[in-house]
Amino acid sequence: MNFKVNLGACPDQNQCFFNVWAPKADSVAVRLISPQERLFPLVKGKRGYYFGKIAGIEHGSKYYFLLDNKLKRPDPASRYQPEGVHGPSEVFNTSLYEWSDQHWTGPKKRDLILYELHVGTCTADGTLDALIPFLDRLVYLGITAIELMPVGQFPGSRNWGYDVIYPYAVQNTYGGPESLQRLVDACHGKGLAVILDAVYNHFGPEGNYLGDFGSYFTERYHTPWGPAINFDGPGSDEVKRFYIENALMWINEFHVDGLRLDAIHTIEDRSAIPFLEELAEAIHRQAEHQGRRIYVIAESDLNDDRVIRPQTLGGFDLDAQWSDDFHHSLQTLVTGEQKGYYRDFGTLEHLARSFRTGYTYTGQYSSFRQRRHGRTPVLPDAGKFIVFSQNHDQVGNQGQGKRTGATVPFGALKLIAGVLILAPFLPLLFMGEEYGETAPFHFFTDYGDPVLAEAVFKGRKKEISAEGENWAPDPQDAATFFMSHLNQRLSGCERNSILFEFYRNLILLRKELPALNESNLQDQEIITFEKERALYLRRWFGASEICAVFTFSEKSMAVNLPLPPAKWLCRIDSADQRWLGDGNTVPATLDSSGEASLCLSPWACIIYEKANEDGI
Repeated sequence: MNFKVNLGACPDQNQCFFNVWAPKADSVAVRLISPQERLFPLVKGKRGYYFGKIAGIEHGSKYYFLLDNKLKRPDPASRYQPEGVHGPSEVFNTSLYEWSDQHWTGPKKRDLILYELHVGTCTADGTLDALIPFLDRLVYLGITAIELMPVGQFPGSRNWGYDVIYPYAVQNTYGGPESLQRLVDACHGKGLAVILDAVYNHFGPEGNYLGDFGSYFTERYHTPWGPAINFDGPGSDEVKRFYIENALMWINEFHVDGLRLDAIHTIEDRSAIPFLEELAEAIHRQAEHQGRRIYVIAESDLNDDRVIRPQTLGGFDLDAQWSDDFHHSLQTLVTGEQKGYYRDFGTLEHLARSFRTGYTYTGQYSSFRQRRHGRTPVLPDAGKFIVFSQNHDQVGNQGQGKRTGATVPFGALKLIAGVLILAPFLPLLFMGEEYGETAPFHFFTDYGDPVLAEAVFKGRKKEISAEGENWAPDPQDAATFFMSHLNQRLSGCERNSILFEFYRNLILLRKELPALNESNLQDQEIITFEKERALYLRRWFGASEICAVFTFSEKSMAVNLPLPPAKWLCRIDSADQRWLGDGNTVPATLDSSGEASLCLSPWACIIYEKANEDGI
C-alpha cells in the first residue's frame, strides 16, 4: 500500500492536514476546542476518506471529529489523548524532537537479549522518563533490547496496555509521545534496542468509537474480546492501512527497532495476501530504506512455522515468534505444575523437543486441545524463536500472579537461568526475573464504567476457576496495581544480587563463546536422562564447543555423560559457593576419553568449555 497523506492530524508550519476514514458518515468536520473553538468541514474523497488543510492549527491544539453534525468523537489516529480515551485529541508534532541517534543501526538478531517490562509497574513513578535511569543496570546485566508492553492509550491510568483504544497515541499517564521519544533516544545512546508491543488483534472495551467511523469490525469471526477486526471483508483495505501506517509511525516518528504483535492466532484473515505478510513486508522495506535493523515478532500459539517462514516458502516472513512450548516444558519440570495447558508437558523429552525445533508439539496429540497440534519447522533457525521462563502472561494470568522467584528454591532459579540463557534461541527476561523478584504481577484495570469493571472481574474469576484456582484480586482495586510494582530494593539483598550476577555471567559467556552465540539448531546434541532427571546439552560452532548439564532434581545425582574426548574447563557451576551453593561437586577440568561420570548437586547447572590445543 502507498499512503499519500497520513491518517490523523499532521501539523506543518502553522497549518495542519487532517485525514480520516469515515465511510459511515455523510459529513465530517474538525471541531477545534483550543486555542479557540471553531468548526472546519472536511472534503469527502474516495473510499470513504475525509480530508482537509486548515491554517492556524499548531502543535498542542485540541480537537474532535464531528460526524454528521451530531457525534463528537476523538480521532481514531490521534497522536495524543491528554484527557484520556473520552477526551479531545491533541495535535502533536513528533518532528519537533531533536534526535541524537543518527548513527544507530540496531543489534543483529542473533545478539538480541530481550527484557520485557511494564511501564507502570517497573518504577515507582510509572512513566517512560522514569525508565531512563534504570537503563544502565540493564546494560550492565547484558541486555541488548527492552520490550515495552503496550503504550497505546488505554482507559484510565492502570492497565496492562492490551485494552488499547488509540493505537497511535502514547498513554497520557506514561508521559505522552515526547517521553517515548526521549526513552528510545536514551536507549539507543546506551546501545539498547527498543521493541514495542503492538495490539493489532482487538480493541479495548471502553472508549471504542471506531464503529461510528467505518467497518473496522466484522461479525463473521469472533475473538475472546468480542467481534474480530475486519482484515478480509469489505473495507478491509482501509483497516489494513490503519494498522500498517501505525506500525510505520512507530518506526519513523519514534525510531523503535521492532514490534511484537500480540496474539496473532486471533487474527482472522483469508486474503490472498494476508495482513501479517503485508505488514512484515512494509516494515522490512522501511528498514532497508533507513539502513537499520527492524524486527517483526509474533506471539502465536499455533506452532505453525508459516508465521516465520520466508515468503518464498509460503510464509509471512516475520522475524521471530515467542515459544510458549519452551516455557511450558521448563515450568512443569521445575514446579510440577499440571493444570490447564501444562497437562501436555512434564517430561525432559518435552524440553528436549523444544530445544531441537523451537516447538514441543510438531504434530503430536495434545490432550489439552484433544487433537494433534503443530508442525515441524521447515528451516532449523534458532534465531526465529524467542524463549522465556516468565513473561507478563505466564505470571499475570495465574490467579495469584506468582513469580518463580517466590515459588521455587534458589537453586532452581539458577537452573532456570542456565537453561534460558544457554538455549540456542533468543532469550527474554521478564522485569525483575534477573534478581528473583517476589512481588506478584496481577491483572489490573482502571475502567470508568462500573458495570464493565464488574463484568471483567466476574469473567476473570471464572477464567481463573477454570484453571483450578479459587482466588484472584479485584483488577479495579488500586492496591492490585501497587502490589504488582517491582521491589527494586530487593535487588540489593545478598541472594538476589548473587542471582543477578549469575545471570550476568551467563550472558557474558553467551556473548563470548561462538558455540553459544553463533550455533544453530543443527549444531547441537541433546540427551535426556529421565531416571536422573538430567538434560545434557552440547553445542558447537567451528572450534568452539560447550557441554552443559541441567538437573531437575532436589537430590544429588550421579550421571555418566557422553563427553567427547578432549580437555574440558568448567566455566560455571551453580553449586559453587560464589553462587551461594553448597560447594563444587564437579572437577574444574576434565580429561575425557569419551565419557565422564559426574556427581551433580540438586538443581545443577554446569557448563564446560572445550579447551583449545594449548589447553586454554
